[in-house]
Parts: sequence; C-alpha cells; structure tokens
Amino acid sequence: MRDIEAQHRKQLKTNLQKLKEEIAMRERAEEQYRKLSSALEQSPSIAVITDTMGNIEYVNRKFTGVTGYLPKEVIGKNMFEQQYGSSTEKYKEILDTVNSGNEWSEELFNTKKDGEYYWESMSISPFKNTKGIITHFIKMAEDVTHRKTMDLEIARLDRMNLVGEMAAGIGHEIRNPMTTIKGFLQLLRIKDKYVQDREHFDLMISELDRANSIITEYLSLARNRAVELKEQNLNSIINNLFPLITADALITDKNIVKELGEIPDLFLNEKEIRQMILNLVRNGLEAMSSGGNLTIKTFTDGDEVIIAVQDQGKGIEPEVLEKIGTPFFTTKDSGTGLGLSVCYSIASRHNARIDIKTGLGGTTFYVRFNGNISNPG
Repeated sequence: MRDIEAQHRKQLKTNLQKLKEEIAMRERAEEQYRKLSSALEQSPSIAVITDTMGNIEYVNRKFTGVTGYLPKEVIGKNMFEQQYGSSTEKYKEILDTVNSGNEWSEELFNTKKDGEYYWESMSISPFKNTKGIITHFIKMAEDVTHRKTMDLEIARLDRMNLVGEMAAGIGHEIRNPMTTIKGFLQLLRIKDKYVQDREHFDLMISELDRANSIITEYLSLARNRAVELKEQNLNSIINNLFPLITADALITDKNIVKELGEIPDLFLNEKEIRQMILNLVRNGLEAMSSGGNLTIKTFTDGDEVIIAVQDQGKGIEPEVLEKIGTPFFTTKDSGTGLGLSVCYSIASRHNARIDIKTGLGGTTFYVRFNGNISNPG
C-alpha cells in the first residue's frame, strides 16, 4: 500500500514538474510572441503577414502610415489584388517562389488609399511552423518613392543634356541651309509664273518653320545653355499668362483655377518660365475630359518656392511615369515628345527640380525652386 502511495506521489511530482516546464515554455513563447509583435508594430518598415494564398492577416502601424489603410480595411483581403499593376503572371511567380521556400523581392508600384501611386521595395518570405511546413508569408517593404524619383531624375537629365549637346553642335549647321531654302521659296512664291503654286510654297515654308521650332526645342535641352536671369515674381508671370491659358482651356470646355500664395522674388528667365508653365498647363488640359478643372498654385514650403499644376485626369500609368521627360517619348499621336523634356531642362537651369504626384484622381507637377534670393547663375 505504501509502495503504491509512493508511486502515486512520484508520478504526481513528475506530472507537476512537466506542467511547470510546459507553463514556462508557454510563457517564453508568449514573451517571444510579444517581442515579435512589438518589433513588427514599431518597425520603420511596412510589415504584412498573410496566409499562403496572400490573404492579409496582419498589418503594422507603418503600413497604415504609408498607405492610409486601417487594418480593418485590408485584413481578409488579398495582398496581391491590392498591388497596383500586379498581373496574373506576377501573382503566380510570387506564389511559386515563396511556396518553394525562397524569398521573393522586387521594386513595384503600389497604390495608396487616396489613389496616389508610390514606389515600394519589398521582400516576401515564407514562415514555417515547428514541423517545417510553410503556413504564412511575411512581407517587409519600404517606401522608396523619393530615392526612385531622384534616380529617374538624374538619368533623365543626363539623357536630355546629351541630346541638347548634340543639338547645339549641329543646330546652327542645319539652320543655315534651311534659312537659305526658306528665302528662295519666299522669292519664288511672289513670282507671277508660280501664282498657281502659292499654296504649295506656303506649305513648304510652314514646314520649314515647324522644323526650325523643333530645332529650337532641341537647343532648349542643353543644361549649360546660357540664360539671363532677372529678379522677378512667379505670380506676376502667371498673371500675365493667365488670359492665354484661360483661352486654351475655354476652347476645350475646361476651367483654370488660380491659387497664388505670397511668395518671394526669384532670379528667373521670364521667357523660359513662361514656356515651362505653358507646357505644363497644356499637358494637364490634354489629360482631362470636358468640364475638368486645372489648378495653378504657388506657395512656399520651408526654403522652397513652389509652383504646382494640378489636373483632374486619370493619372499617369507607372510604365509611362518612368519615361516622363525623356526626349522623344510621347503618348500622343502627334508631337515631338520634347514638351516635358524642355520643362525639366528649364527647371535644371534655374536650380529647380520637378516632382510628380499622380494617382487615379489626377496628376500634379511640382516645380520646386530654391527660395534663396541669390542669383544661381
């Protein structure tokens, strides 16, 4: 009897020890879980946890801060369906890669809650349980829009400068014979024996003028082109341009809204700034349907003086956005593809830069000038 009681006590003691160990293990696991949760929640990177089909189970604070989506708005939804531009092939590529136990990483466009596009550098990794079975995916991501924009800007300016230098080298050589040809055409046009051909002469002269204007645009791409800068105010230039801009808008049944803030004078070349504003405005008008509003704003942001041209179009597709400002690139049926390239070159010559914010609700071009009044030339 005593032996049986002793065995029971021993067994009870053993079971109690096992229970203590299990409780300790659970407490350690819970502590690790709390640490992991805290680390993810406070991470400076976007963190998303999904099941193996990409259905969202968790998002951290940074995700909400970048995208604008609250957890309750995305949990249960598929992460890949939210990815802007993700195709069925891309979706399959990611699933195949991660389900095979490998990490998938790439830089892609994504869409915020307000429709704005942004660049995201992401990696998606498999999460395995204690049995080695993949149960979840973990996505870690960074908003790299600023860095990507700067990289694209540098590459764009290099391409424009190369084209500008080539144009500067051959522009005058081409213009000289063109001027001679135009002069002879004008002389022949007024001769009586060519009266019946005057329409043809007018067409040829018009085409020579068009070719000359294209050469002028090429020459505008040269970064080191000398321009005279005078102290003046952007608001004055916009006000002087406003009747012309308004006329352009009325022709296509669109509206111009002017919101000019109090800004300091800058050293500017009025002719070039006029050209830049006209190009941006006309580009915005072409992006909108009838009845749309195009807004021109000026304001300061820290040490910067900014002019913003905002349209209500459909936004710029990611593959197009990467090429904006590249010489000869255009989505229009007609045109040289130099309008926005010239804008970037003009901005560069004024020590300014152009940023683009685009989404489903429209596009805004921001031209950011250094507010320092010293002459950049």
